[in-house]
Amino acid sequence: MKILLSTVAFIALAIPASAADLAARPYTKPPPPVVAPIYDWSGFYIGINGGGGSVHKCWDQNNAGGVPVAPPVALGCHDATGGTVGGQIGYRWQRANWVFGVEAQGNWADFKGSNANLAFAGVQDETKIDAFGLFTGQVGYAWNNVLLYVKGGAAVVRDKYRVFDLATGLTLNDASETRWGGAVGAGLEFGFAPNWSVGVEYDHLFMGHQNVDFFSTGIVGAPAGAFAGTARIDQDVDIGLVRLNYRFGGPVVAKY
Repeated sequence: MKILLSTVAFIALAIPASAADLAARPYTKPPPPVVAPIYDWSGFYIGINGGGGSVHKCWDQNNAGGVPVAPPVALGCHDATGGTVGGQIGYRWQRANWVFGVEAQGNWADFKGSNANLAFAGVQDETKIDAFGLFTGQVGYAWNNVLLYVKGGAAVVRDKYRVFDLATGLTLNDASETRWGGAVGAGLEFGFAPNWSVGVEYDHLFMGHQNVDFFSTGIVGAPAGAFAGTARIDQDVDIGLVRLNYRFGGPVVAKY
């Protein structure tokens, strides 16, 4: 019995001493918090664009050499198609997921087409848009670096017209105008770097109808520069663009 008690007492005294000799448990640093990058669309931006367009035009003659034509005589319709390249500048500000902006855009264009004149055999009516501009406001919704937006505002186009002899290609009468109208559109833009984004956009321009005065080139009939007549010309424009923008401002915002 004495031996058993002595053994128990020895073990009880040895355990604390052994515990004291153990090395301290090393401290493990917790992993860093996960950083979720948030793309910020706010700031001034500038960019380039390119694409194509189509213009639907219909001509009705309502004046011939100073003599009113009533009712107007239908001269025919055609589509003027081609390419375009230009640039844009604007400003956007973001509130939560909503993005608001204003933008000015200017483009060179080569939208060209013609049709056989329905009133005069052997004569062709030709239309060309060589430039257009857009002045619009934007409202969009962002999913981080993806932005879907709609836009609307004013549009202006530069039109050139000519009536030419189909056999020889000689211009008989010509005209030009700068026409204002309205524009609506929609786009999808992707931010692929802190300050760079690329997107696609579709715009429709409501240009209405306008009376356009034509003047003789002097090849036939009236002398050069003489008033030849007036045509009421309707037009609507559809444009598809690919856009590349650079935004001036801070980098992507980190959110924990």
